[in-house]
Amino acid sequence: MRILISGASVAGPVLAYWLTRHDFSVTVVERAPTLRKTGGHAVDLFRPAVDISEKMGALPRIEERATGTTRMTLQREGARRPVQVDLSKIFSAASERHVEIMRDDLSEIYYDAARDDVEYIFGDSITAISPDGEVRFENAAPRRFDLVVGADGLHSNVRHLVFGDESRFSTFIGAYLGVLTLPNTSGLDGELLIHVGVGRTVGMYGARHLGDARALFLFRSERELDYGYRDVTRQKELLRDAFGDFHADVDHWLDELDRTPTFYFDSIAQLRMDTWSRGRVTLVGDAGYCPGPAVGGSTSLAVVGAYVLAGELARAGGDNERAFPAYERAMAEHVRGSHAAALSAAKTLIPASRLGVSGLVQGARLLSALPAGPSRALLRLTTKSARLYSSMTVDDYPPRPAASGRRVGLGNEPGVE
Repeated sequence: MRILISGASVAGPVLAYWLTRHDFSVTVVERAPTLRKTGGHAVDLFRPAVDISEKMGALPRIEERATGTTRMTLQREGARRPVQVDLSKIFSAASERHVEIMRDDLSEIYYDAARDDVEYIFGDSITAISPDGEVRFENAAPRRFDLVVGADGLHSNVRHLVFGDESRFSTFIGAYLGVLTLPNTSGLDGELLIHVGVGRTVGMYGARHLGDARALFLFRSERELDYGYRDVTRQKELLRDAFGDFHADVDHWLDELDRTPTFYFDSIAQLRMDTWSRGRVTLVGDAGYCPGPAVGGSTSLAVVGAYVLAGELARAGGDNERAFPAYERAMAEHVRGSHAAALSAAKTLIPASRLGVSGLVQGARLLSALPAGPSRALLRLTTKSARLYSSMTVDDYPPRPAASGRRVGLGNEPGVE
C-alpha cells in the first residue's frame, strides 16, 4: 500500500517512521527545498510524546539537543524586582517526562529516524487530489497513491484542497504570537527572561548549542488584525505597536526586528473540524486539530496523533474505511482536552487584568518554592494542561514481525535519499 504524506516538520516524519514499521510504502512531499531551518521556537514534548520518541530510538538525540531551560526570571510590568523561578520543578510537576527542544532540531531528528526507508520529495507541493488517488504536483509528474495524509500544519494545503477554505475551521482565540532570532548578548544558557503585563507577555531564552537566542512575543487582541499573511513589514509593525514602552529589555529585542535572520508571526487559532477524514484523505497534527500555537501542546499532540494513525491503519490492514474512524475516535478526547487546555493556558500566559498578572507571578513563585510533591498537586488542581498530559493514554501498536528488524536510520545530515 502506497501512502503519501504532505509535510516534513513533526507529524509527517513521525507518521512516516511508524508506517514503514508497519510495512507500508511511504512518500513524503515537502514544499521547502530542504528541511526547514527557519529559527523556530522551543516546543515541549510531554510524557506520551517522549514515550513514543523513545520507542523510535530517537530519545537520546532529543535529550542531547534539549534546551536545558531550568531557570526563569519573571519581571512584572512596573515592578522593581523580578521573581526567580525554578522551572525544573514546574516541568516535573506538569508531566512525569518532559523535554523542551527547538522545533527545527526535533524535525531533523524525526526525519533521520526513517530517512533510509522513506522516499522524500523536497521543493514540491500537491496541487490536486482525485477521488481515485491520483495526485498532481507543482513540479513532479502525477502519481497514484492509495492514501494521502495532510501533515502540513495550521495552514494546510491538503486540508484546503479536500475540505475547503481555512476560514471554515479556524477559530481565533484572541491572541497573536511573534518569534524572532537575535544575538545572545546576555549569554543566556538554560535561563528564560520573561516580562509580563496586562495583555502582553514576552520572553527571551538561549542555549549553549544554539549560538543565538529567541524572543517569543504573545499579545491579546479583541479583534483579528488586518495584515497580509506574507506581509512581514506589516507584521513587524504590529509587534512594535503591541510592545512599545514596555521595558528597556523589550525595546532592545524589538530593535533586532530589522536585523533578524528569521521571523515568524501568526494569530493563535484553533482548528475545529467535525471530521479529519474524507475518502482516502486524512489529516494529522496541526493540519486537523491544532489547539493553538505556543499555548496548547500542539507538538506532543501531533506526535501522538501520528503514532495512533499509523497504528490504526496497521490494525485495520490498510483499510481506511475502518482505520480513519478508529483514529478519530482514539484521538477525540485528547483533541478536546488540548483545545480546552490551550484556552486556559492563553488566559494564564497573557493575563487580561492586573489581577491576572499578579496571579501569574505569585503562582509561579509559589510553585517554585514548594517541595516537588505539593507543587505537583497544586499545578494539577489549577491547570488543565497538567492534568491532560499526565492522564493521556495511548494504545500500543507493535510493528509487524517482518518490519521489526529494520534498521532505524539515525544519520546526521538532512537530504534526499
